[in-house]
Amino acid sequence: MKPVIALVGRPNVGKSTLFNRLTRSRAALVADFPGLTRDRHYGNGRVGPRDYIVIDTGGFEPLNAEGVAREMAAQAEQAIAESDAIVFVLDAREGLTAQDRRIAERLRVTGRPVWLAVNKAEGLTAGATAEFHELGLGDPYPVSAAHGDGVGSLMDEVLAPFVMPDEVGEDAESLVDEPRRARVAVVGRPNVGKSTLINALLGEERLIAYDQPGTTRDAIAVDFEYGGRPYTLIDTAGLRRKGKVFEAVEKFSVVKTLQAIAEANVVVLLLDASSEVSDQDAHIAGYVLESGRALVVAVNKWDGLDDYQRERIRHDLERKLHFLRWAKMHTISALKRTGLHAVMRSVSEAHAAAFAKLPTPRLTRALIAAVARQMPPRAGASRPKLRYAHQGGMNPPVIVIHGNSLDRVPDSYRRYLEGYFRTEFELAGTPLRVEFRTSRNPYAAERA
Repeated sequence: MKPVIALVGRPNVGKSTLFNRLTRSRAALVADFPGLTRDRHYGNGRVGPRDYIVIDTGGFEPLNAEGVAREMAAQAEQAIAESDAIVFVLDAREGLTAQDRRIAERLRVTGRPVWLAVNKAEGLTAGATAEFHELGLGDPYPVSAAHGDGVGSLMDEVLAPFVMPDEVGEDAESLVDEPRRARVAVVGRPNVGKSTLINALLGEERLIAYDQPGTTRDAIAVDFEYGGRPYTLIDTAGLRRKGKVFEAVEKFSVVKTLQAIAEANVVVLLLDASSEVSDQDAHIAGYVLESGRALVVAVNKWDGLDDYQRERIRHDLERKLHFLRWAKMHTISALKRTGLHAVMRSVSEAHAAAFAKLPTPRLTRALIAAVARQMPPRAGASRPKLRYAHQGGMNPPVIVIHGNSLDRVPDSYRRYLEGYFRTEFELAGTPLRVEFRTSRNPYAAERA
């Protein structure tokens, strides 16, 4: 088993920067802004042959904290409960504070080994960390998460008490590759219930769900199994209209959300049934479509509507999201956990469709049948000839059609072929792209 290392401390001491350094990634959102991290963020780290799991946490707020700050402290407490060791991150520039002392008192009774990482120590003298001995939690280690100074030595000490698998002669054959995990990003406008939906699927309060827009700022990935299949759920920050995004932190959050969509296999677009389907919902759906991701639409808070309101939402969906008719749509209540099984079933189907293998003989037979049913319109004196088709890619599926004069095939006929192939191969829940490649006419130069 990999040891689990929790990073805890006050806000803005550099926990997320250290997390990115340890995981050799940019997974955690970093900015000079206190309280940026809110949920627990997991990552894999490695020092030499030693693997470990590291947890980034939100800052411990004062004891009288209310609202989101209290939820952040609860997330940090859960990380401590899950950990095998704790790295207490402190700020060498600000020195020892009263809040550091309160956190030290809390960590002293956990029963976990605690290591002091005094961050931002680059350029300071050796005596800059002396005052942190007062905490009584062992020797402080001066580090620079931003530059990497001292981080390797610190982690060598943190991991020394743990026996690594290779040191006990674990059979390498017992380590099998995991099945392909479907990466599922949950996206939507702020305050539509994305974190609540993921918590409902997990069966625990894994993410902070608070009645305040913008609670989630980073893209948080959580591994879980549903119906015996492995998934990675990605909670994302809500996307507002471009003109409404002013804070630098929110701009970073938008970038992380767009990256999560691009890296996902399936996207769940969550809508709020208590408000009308907005233009922003359509913009988000359009971005998912342009990214080529498989899609499932879930309309949340359905339980609080009467029959008239439900009919109005259905009309809005048909009018504003008509270009998503290939995607499955479900009405759910994340709070009451209704309709979730149908959503996950559609996620599984969309993932299978996105990675479907389309044999060339079947594709060509389907193409011939489609042309026999409806031929492409004439372009001048000749009619485009569609000869054969093969698969050109997955996620999304790409069908490449070869023939003559295919540059004259209109978009309407392309859409007809997309619909025909989608029905023939049962490709529900995923975009489908049809590309034309025209053969070169060897006699074109002579005619000229």
